[in-house]
This record gives sequence, structure tokens and C-alpha cells, in this order.
Amino acid sequence: MKTFRFAAACCALVLGTALACGHACAADAKAADKKTVEKKAAKEGDLDKFINLDSDDIDTKVEVITQTLYEQEQRIVTLTFMQEFGDRVKLKRVAYASADGTLIPGYVFTPLKPEAGKKYPAIVMVHGGFHERFDWRWFQLIDLAVTKGYVVIFPEYRGSRGYGANHYVNEYGITDTADVLAAAHYFSGLDYVDPARLAIFGQSRGGMVTLLAIEKEPALFKAAIDIVGLADFVAYMAYKPDYRRNEVAKESAYFKGKLPNENLGAYMDVSPINHVDKIQAPLLVLATKGDKIAPYDLHTGRLLDVLKSKGKVFESKTYDNAPGGHIFMDGDTPEQRDALQRSFDFLGKYLKP
Repeated sequence: MKTFRFAAACCALVLGTALACGHACAADAKAADKKTVEKKAAKEGDLDKFINLDSDDIDTKVEVITQTLYEQEQRIVTLTFMQEFGDRVKLKRVAYASADGTLIPGYVFTPLKPEAGKKYPAIVMVHGGFHERFDWRWFQLIDLAVTKGYVVIFPEYRGSRGYGANHYVNEYGITDTADVLAAAHYFSGLDYVDPARLAIFGQSRGGMVTLLAIEKEPALFKAAIDIVGLADFVAYMAYKPDYRRNEVAKESAYFKGKLPNENLGAYMDVSPINHVDKIQAPLLVLATKGDKIAPYDLHTGRLLDVLKSKGKVFESKTYDNAPGGHIFMDGDTPEQRDALQRSFDFLGKYLKP
């Protein structure tokens, strides 16, 4: 653990220095040399974006350093997991094909010594965040799942950091959902996975993707768990600061760089609350009052009302200002422990490990 903290601190220090130098020098470099690289126009082979590693452009150099550090940080995370849980959980890095043929990185977690010929119930675990990825916050959950008889796939859908600049491009509700569904299909095809006992579990943006996944392919999952998920993306874009709203719109080809007032239909389309009628899988919804990232009254509260009005099979628990608010699952608290217990009780009811 000390090694991980030291390495992570080094990464943060180097990245901070690189960014500070890069932004300080950017104006002078561009004024002195107008032969900057048009990064979006250049292509090589099948790449959507090619970064010239030898470019003199300061912004390109900063981007290369940033992505390199993200990749090194991710290697440290996986090594830390193996160091802590490698005596009972096997971690395997995979690259599976999404619907459009793009290779998506991910992690598969199984018992260290799987039973020969056994078909295990499986969970697709979906992280949240703007450019988040697999990290220490998922360690306990994955270890518990494998200990209780499940196998897990953790897709690093497009938008996750740590896998290079091409993969970093973010599209809420589109490529993330497609990549997660592709992970479910890939996992279902492995010889030790029982495709009839497949569940999906997501938090925050991962909760939004979980809801979209069970709406787009209603028969694929036997059960689903949404924790503090974004149910209405139009509402989400209404209360976010301008810089985040513009980032979300700019990175998405589906949003075409436009905000909801200019492209409302696209944002409504990726809002799970508008497609609840398609849900067939039993759903567990967990949330807390006091959530400032996905306010209860705008997201989970309304979702529960629609689930009830549509007669869907669901269970729910809303905590009263759980410590951490939106990230209450990260804490070692009574609310977090209760949520874990409810989650595995719910999965056990439908997947029977």
C-alpha cells in the first residue's frame, strides 16, 4: 500500500508540474511557432485521433504526458488489487469488441481456483464519473462478489481514463452504454459464465448506464442494481456549472456540441426516466437524501415514482443523509454496509450463486 501511495503521489506531482509548465508556456510557444499540429484532422490507420509524439506543440506534449501518467496510474491500481486480494481473486485484463468493432479494455475477476466445468452467476460492474475508471473504491465490492460465488467483469467503457487518448473521448449514454452491453455479451459467451444468471450493477453515471442497458436489452439481465444513478440527463445538465455542461456537449458526437436548449431530443433520449416502460429485469434502487451530484428529488425520487406507476418489479432504500452523500458507498459506515447487504441479498434472490 505504501508503494501505491508513493507512486500515485509521484504521478500527481509530475502531472501537476507538467500541466503548470504547459499552460504557462502555451501562449509563448504558439506565438513563436505557428506550425502547430492539427490533432483532430490527422489520422493513422483506423485511429480516430492520432497524437504526434514528436510534436513541438506544447498542448500536444501536455496531452501525451497526461495520458501516459493516467496509464501508469492504472497499472499501479491493478498491481495493488493483486497484492491485496491475489490470494483468492484472479484478475485478468481483457479487450473485447464493442458493437462498432472498437476494442474496449476491461477486467475479469474470478476465483483463484474455479471449479472445473462450473457455470458461475455473473455481474457486470459499471463505474461512474466523467473520466473515471477501476480503482480502490471497487476493491471490496469485487472481493465480496467473488467470495460469494460470482464472477465479475468491469468494463472500462469509452471515456474512462488510463487507456490512451483515443479511448478518453466521452459520450454519455451512447458509447458507454454500447460498451457495457458488449461486455455483458462477451462475458455471457465465456464457458464458465451462466448467461441465464447475469446481473448489472452501477453507481452514479454507472447507475444511468445500468438503467439504459436494461431498457435497451430488457431480456439480457436477470437483475439490476442502480445506486445514486442519473435518471434524467436533461435535469443533470440544468444544474451543472457551465464548464461541465460545455465539456459534456463538446465531447459527444451525439450531442453535436450543443446544449439541451439546442438539441433537446438527444438529451431526452439518453435519460433513463423516459424509457422505464421497457424495463423487465427486477431492479434494486439505492440512494440517499443530501446527494448534491444526483439530487434525490430530481433523479431517484422521480425514478421510483415512475417505476411504481408502471408496475415494475423493484426494491428500494433511501438513506437519510448518508455520510459522503453521492459517494456514500465509498465509506465504511452503517449505510454503506447496509447497502452492500441489501445488494447481495437482492442478487442472491435472482441469481442464486
